[in-house]
Amino acid sequence: MRGAKMELRKNYFADQRKDDLHEIGQPRPRSDSPGHVTGKTAYFADRNFPGMLHLKMVRSPHHHARIRSIDTSEAEKHPGVVKILTAKDVPHNVYTILILIQIGPEDETVLADGKVRWKGEAVVAVLAESERAAQEAAAKVKVDYEVLPAVFDMEEALKPGAPIVNEYHGQNHYLYDSGECRKVRFGDVEAGFASADHVLEQSYQSSPIEHAPTETTGCVVAPEGNDRFTCYTNTQAMFFTLDNTSIILQMPGSKLHFVGGTVGGGFGGKVDVIVEPIAILGAKLTGRPVCFVYSREEEMQISSPRAAEKVVIKDGVMKDGRIVARKVTGYTDAGAYSRHSPYGAQKGAGHYPGPYTIPNVWIDTYCVYTNRTPSSAMRGFGVTIGDFALEVQMDKLARLIGLDPLEFRFINAYRDGDMKAHRQPTEGAALIECMQEASRAANWPVAEKYLAMSSYAKGA
Repeated sequence: MRGAKMELRKNYFADQRKDDLHEIGQPRPRSDSPGHVTGKTAYFADRNFPGMLHLKMVRSPHHHARIRSIDTSEAEKHPGVVKILTAKDVPHNVYTILILIQIGPEDETVLADGKVRWKGEAVVAVLAESERAAQEAAAKVKVDYEVLPAVFDMEEALKPGAPIVNEYHGQNHYLYDSGECRKVRFGDVEAGFASADHVLEQSYQSSPIEHAPTETTGCVVAPEGNDRFTCYTNTQAMFFTLDNTSIILQMPGSKLHFVGGTVGGGFGGKVDVIVEPIAILGAKLTGRPVCFVYSREEEMQISSPRAAEKVVIKDGVMKDGRIVARKVTGYTDAGAYSRHSPYGAQKGAGHYPGPYTIPNVWIDTYCVYTNRTPSSAMRGFGVTIGDFALEVQMDKLARLIGLDPLEFRFINAYRDGDMKAHRQPTEGAALIECMQEASRAANWPVAEKYLAMSSYAKGA
C-alpha cells in the first residue's frame, strides 16, 4: 500500500523480549547498496585476464539417449580452439551436491559418460580463444546417439516397467531410510476419517519455475601457479561449491581460492555446482584463465528450476471446524538427477501438516526421477508449493462447513505446547497473534473470541 509503513507491536510477548537491543528492530541501510547504485560493485564477469579462454558446452539434443561415439576431430581443427574435454578428462566424473552432508548416492556426471538423461545435458566442453570460436567449434563436434524411451510424468515414472531414468539409483525414485518415500505417521488417520463429519480430497499441481536472474550463471578462473587456482564465481553456496569441486577434481581444497559474495540475482538457483569444476579443470589443463558463462538461452533451459510438484490432500473435518485427519501424498519432480530435490521433498513431508494441530496425520512424499531438466533449490523449495496447496485446501474446507476462512484457521492454529505430526512440541508459535494483527490490518472482521485467543494456552 502506498504510504504504508512497518510497525513493531510491542504489546505481544513483552515478557519474553529484550528492549535494549541495538540492531534488531532498528532501521539499517544495506551495506552493499552504495556499490550497487554507483556501479562500483564488482561481479565475477568484471574480471578480465590476459589470454583468457572461453568455454562452451556441446549439449544433448535428446531427453534420453545412449552415446555411441563422440568425434571431436573437426572441432579440434577449428581456428582458435585450444582444448576439448570429455568425460575421460574429469578425475571424478560422478557427483551429487549433497554428498557433503551424507545424502547420496552420487548420481550426476559432470560431462555425460555413455548416456544422456535430459535435453541439454553437457557432453563435451570446448575451450577457445574467443566465445565465437568456442561456439563454432562446439557445433562441429559430432555425437552419435541412440535415442531411448523417455518418461516425463512423475506418476508414469513410478509405474512398473517405466524407462529407468538414472541407473545410479536403479529405480525412478529416491530411496530414503524410510523406504520409497519420506513418511510421517501420527495418530490413526483412518480412524480420524471415520469420525469426521466431512471428508475432502483435492489434487494440486505446479509446473517448473525458472529463476530468471539478471546475471546468468558463470565463473572466471585464473591459475595462480603451484597448481593453485582462484575462481571468481556467483555461486550462492560458496563452501558447498568449493568442497564439491575439490572432490570432482581430486584436488585439496587448499589449492582452490573461491571469491564470491556478489550475486546478480539467485533466489536459490545458484547453489548447484555446475560451472566451477569444469572451468577450473580447463584452466588446469591449459595453464590459462578460463571464463564459463551461461547464455540467456542456457540460463532459461539448462539451469535447474523449481521442481514441478503434485500434492494430493485428503482432510477429515468436523462441523465445529476441527480438522481431525489429514493425509497427504506429495510428488517432487527431481528431473534426471538429485541435486537438492531429495532434501526438498523431505522438507515437504515435515511441512505438509501446516501450522495446524491435527491429531491424525499420514504423509508420503516421493522424490521422482524423470527425463526433465534437473530441478533444485528455489526460495523455500519443498514448502512453497505445498503452502499454496494447503492454504487453498483450508479455504475449501472452510466453505464446505460454512465457516469464515480466517476464523477456521484460528480454530486449528497450533499453539505453544501442541505436539506436531513429526513429534516436536510447538514453541514460540505466535500464529494466533499474527492472524489477529492481519485481521485488523486488512479490516477483516472476526468474532471477538478469536481476538481474545493466545498462542500461550488452549484455554485463552
